Amino acid sequence: MPVPRPYTLVAELSYRCPLRCLYCSNPLEFHAMQDELSTEQWCQTFSDAADLGVVQVHLSGGEPLVRKDIPALIRHARACDLYTNLITGGTLLSEAKLTEFRDCGLDHIQLSLQDTEREAAELVAGLTSYDKKLEVARLIKQLGYPLTINVVLHRLNIDHVPELIDQAAELGAQRIELANTQYYAWAFENRRALLPPRDRYERAEAIARAARDKYAGTMEIAFVKIDYYEDAPKACSGGWARSYMCITPTGEVLPCHAAHAIEQLRFESVKTRPLAEIWRDSPGLNAFRGYDWMQEPCRSCPHKEQDFGGCRCQAFLLTGDPAATDPVCKLSPRHEVVLRAAAEPVEDQPQLVYRDMKNSRRLAARS
Repeated sequence: MPVPRPYTLVAELSYRCPLRCLYCSNPLEFHAMQDELSTEQWCQTFSDAADLGVVQVHLSGGEPLVRKDIPALIRHARACDLYTNLITGGTLLSEAKLTEFRDCGLDHIQLSLQDTEREAAELVAGLTSYDKKLEVARLIKQLGYPLTINVVLHRLNIDHVPELIDQAAELGAQRIELANTQYYAWAFENRRALLPPRDRYERAEAIARAARDKYAGTMEIAFVKIDYYEDAPKACSGGWARSYMCITPTGEVLPCHAAHAIEQLRFESVKTRPLAEIWRDSPGLNAFRGYDWMQEPCRSCPHKEQDFGGCRCQAFLLTGDPAATDPVCKLSPRHEVVLRAAAEPVEDQPQLVYRDMKNSRRLAARS
C-alpha cells in the first residue's frame, strides 16, 4: 500500500512529572528512559515531520514543562507552520511562562483536572495540586489562550460529571474532554480500582449528551467511551501508523502512545535514522498497516475499513497476541476476557498503584 501521510505528531518530551496519576499512560518502565532528545534533535524532528505532511504537534509527557527549552521548541514548531498544543498538568506553569509561551506562538493549551473535589483529585494525582490547577486555568484564560480541560473519568469521579462540566464552563474552556480511562500502562495496573460499574458509566454518558445542548455554541463537550462496555472496537488511532505518530522522549517513533508495551515489536529512534525513513520502512510501524495481517473474523469483516481490527495494544494486553481481533468486539473469539474484566468485583479499599519516578516499576499505596 502507498505510504500514508501523517497529520498529527504527539511529542512526548519527557516522562518526568511531578504528578503520579493512577491512570498515567507512560510506560511502566519509564524510569529507565532518561536519555532524552536534545533541543536540536526535537527541532530537527519537527522540521522532518512538517516535511512529511504533519500539521499539528502536541507537546506532551509526562509533564513537558520539566524541560527548560519549551520556548525554543514552540518557536521552531511555529516556524515549521505547525499548530502547537501544550498538554500539561499545570503545576509548573506561571504567569511569566504563559506570557513567554504566548509570545513564542503557542496556539492552544490542554490542562488536566482530576476532579471537582480536592481530596479526591489529589488522591488520584498523588500530589497536592488542586488549587494550583484552578489558578493556572484562570491565568490561561486571562492571557487569551484557547483552553481545553481534560478530565480522565473513572470510578472515583464519574458521578461528578455534572460538576466537572459546570466547572469547565466557569473556567472559560472552549472544550472539555471527558475521557473515560483507557486501560493501558498504569491504568491497566489500576483497572479494578478505576473501572466504574456500567450503570454509573451510562448515567454519566447521558448527562454529558444532554449537556451538549445546554452549552451548544459556547463549549464543546467530548465524551470518550469505555471500550470494555462497547460491542464494537474503536478505530486504532485512525488506523495503525496511518495519520498519527507518537515520539517518545528517547526518540522512538510509535503509532500511538501505548504501543511500547507490545513486546513483539521493534520501534526505531530518530537518533539513529531519519524520520521519513522510519515512517516508511519501520518494521514496527508496518506491522499492522493495511489488512493482510488480519486474522478472522477481521479479515472478512465489512467493518475492517472503519475500525481496522480495533486496538492492537488492547489486543496484546488482553490476549498476548497483538494481531488478535480486539477482544472488545462481540465477534472476537476472546470477547469473554472483556466480559470478565467488566464484571470483576472491587474491594471497598482497592490497592492503588502509583507511578514511581525514581527507581521502581511500581509504588503501591492504599486509599
